[in-house]
Amino acid sequence: MATDTSKYKFNHSMLRVKDPKESVKFYEFLGMKLIRKLEHPDAKFDLYFLAYDSPSAVSHGKHWTDREGIIELTHNYGTESDPEYKIVNGNTEPYRGFGHVCVSVDNIQAACARLEEAGYRFQKKLTDGRMRHIAFALDPDGYWVEIISFNHIETTADIKETSVETYRMNHTMIRVKDHEKSLAFYKDIMGMKVKRVSENPGAKFNLYFLGYGAEAPDTSPNDTNPVADSEGLLELTWNYGTENDADFKYHNGNDQPQGFGHICVSVDDLEAACARFEEKGVSWKKRLTDGRMKDIAFVLDPDNYWIEIIQNESLKQRASW
Repeated sequence: MATDTSKYKFNHSMLRVKDPKESVKFYEFLGMKLIRKLEHPDAKFDLYFLAYDSPSAVSHGKHWTDREGIIELTHNYGTESDPEYKIVNGNTEPYRGFGHVCVSVDNIQAACARLEEAGYRFQKKLTDGRMRHIAFALDPDGYWVEIISFNHIETTADIKETSVETYRMNHTMIRVKDHEKSLAFYKDIMGMKVKRVSENPGAKFNLYFLGYGAEAPDTSPNDTNPVADSEGLLELTWNYGTENDADFKYHNGNDQPQGFGHICVSVDDLEAACARFEEKGVSWKKRLTDGRMKDIAFVLDPDNYWIEIIQNESLKQRASW
């Protein structure tokens, strides 16, 4: 049976959290909704799936496996009361790897003011540094949440209101050692398309935005980032020269100490997709037939990041979640 990569979706990004109540509260404040909770008391962990679900949201009302731009929060029982427990956010040496998730908003100045007034911390405010068009908020565990605008920020400077119902979970950023190997993997193996490239030779890094669906426009009608109003993109950050250092590697978030866990792609036919991955010679963390959980598989990308593979239940029913 064949599998069609054009039907794949970049479903979610998983983050381990210390206190789910505080983390869910933060992402709900950003306008997301808890669309599914999977409890695993025997294994002592719960999963919280949050996504934008207003009537104007891209994936409004869809089954959670038939969406893009979900954030999955994983809570291992007891961490909330353990004073020694903390995650690594992927941005501190020597554990850099995962960088951030990103939410795109209507009026960035008002959106940032709203977060600040609610008492949430920032890694970078709009007024910090040279880049005055982006900000980085911090979630309760210290994960970076980039805030960008899908409107021209000069036109929103005097607007004091923001509507969270218009927000998008735009992208997830991971750092990659060798951009050519990673681009080939995500395009040829995972079936993604390059939507946008941002080259920054002065600062010696490039950004590659990939995703499923239609090709992205070259320009935006608002003269902004043409993919800023998209949902479910993967941003690969490549710092020049890392590919030439034999000893260089990024932290995948699953080796100790832990934080970010994986990204997840939902597919049209799980068995057929995994058979195709096998034919392509991928490295596996978990084959579909391994272990007790027969409804998920994990592929490893060139930097050893985990990619969960699940069935899109709207295309073919398989699991009862």
